[in-house]
Amino acid sequence: MKTHHYIFLTTALFIVLFYNENVGLNLGILGIVYSFLTLFRTSEKNRTRTFAVLLVTSVLSSVAFAWYGDFPSFLAVVISLLLLSYRSQNRRMKILLLIPVFVVNCFTFICRFFSFDSWLPKTNTSGLWQKTLAFVLIPLVLISVFFGIYSAGSDHFASVFSDYELDLNFWQLLCITILGFFIAFNFWNYSVEKLIYKQNHILENDFTKKDKIQKPTYSFLDLDSERMSGVVSFFSLNILLLFFIVIFNYEQFYEVIKTPHQLSEETHERVGAVIMSIVMAIVVIMFYFKSNFNFDPKAGLMKVLVKIWIVLNAVLVISAMLKNTEYIFSYGFTYKRLGVCAFLILSLVGLAITFIKIQIKKRNVFLFNTMIWFFYGTILACSYVNWGGIITSQNMKRSDFVINYHLNSINFSEKYLLKYAEDKHNPQLKKDVLEKVKNERSETFLSKVFYYETVQK
Repeated sequence: MKTHHYIFLTTALFIVLFYNENVGLNLGILGIVYSFLTLFRTSEKNRTRTFAVLLVTSVLSSVAFAWYGDFPSFLAVVISLLLLSYRSQNRRMKILLLIPVFVVNCFTFICRFFSFDSWLPKTNTSGLWQKTLAFVLIPLVLISVFFGIYSAGSDHFASVFSDYELDLNFWQLLCITILGFFIAFNFWNYSVEKLIYKQNHILENDFTKKDKIQKPTYSFLDLDSERMSGVVSFFSLNILLLFFIVIFNYEQFYEVIKTPHQLSEETHERVGAVIMSIVMAIVVIMFYFKSNFNFDPKAGLMKVLVKIWIVLNAVLVISAMLKNTEYIFSYGFTYKRLGVCAFLILSLVGLAITFIKIQIKKRNVFLFNTMIWFFYGTILACSYVNWGGIITSQNMKRSDFVINYHLNSINFSEKYLLKYAEDKHNPQLKKDVLEKVKNERSETFLSKVFYYETVQK
């Protein structure tokens, strides 16, 4: 099939799936269709291991959205399909360039749409098709659009056709058609501008020969002074961080026990400070090891000090994780507390990648090229796992279990709440949960969220 076939086919599918429907199963179906059509369209040379992984995650993300229908699943579907489409045509381009490519294509949609020669077939069309297009289809589209506009501005004009009722929501159909075409056009017919394509080499992980030349970063500071500056700085930072870790852990684990509210505020403040310190630490390391110091034979001591600093920062992160874990065990699970764990784990990953970058002598962009995949993996984990169910199942074991909070603020907790209602003989809770499930089940088939179909009464 040609590009225009994919565009029109998926636009028609979008209209069928979403007209008079809410978002639910239909988006999952659309994502799966887009995934397999992309596989069918991708050439053999671009079917790399990364492409295969993205194909699997795209399908799984679509299934996850059909099952949960929540924002993390939606985000996973969108990002997975964008990455899949991008990789299907650009196996050598860095993933970081997907963002400018996506933004540019959205803004240039109108111009690219009217460049018909670039996406419509150039073969000679038959006379019948030309006449049908010129005398029927184009006038019909224009008449329909302006009829809708004039009807909105004049009740008398609209009443001319009031006796002819058609069970069709024209404005919804028009909006869905435009949105479906916009998505399909940008998915199947996106372009990478030359200006963006030329920036791909900037995102390469490996140093070039000119980066290995020993030269000072600034004209006012010679190489030996800059190297010694790094040694003194990292030695001082190690001493400072060591003292901070001792004080930080004393405050966390040995001070007088505080109220839950005070503990919550202090925990989040300290975690925020830890994450900020990790970011700043990585920035400082990137500054000193952005080029020639990676290959400086005299920079051995500085590398050792940097690695020690990375290890100490990792100890700091682990300390914060232990305190957050203690906080969870003491006061229960919440989305925010699990989110703190996720950010701290990502901080550890960032430190590990920074350590690897220094060890194997990679450019700073190696950190970003690698971390973006871990962020993507985090989104997938949020999408695939029922964290609301985990939170509820763990918290219901506690004596201070708050029913209303888990019923109204925690997603996909209904199965566990029904079990809790049975165990505690709470008919009101069971009634409330079943009422919520009933409302979700009342959606039409294409708008359903399958999770609620599996909740047993």
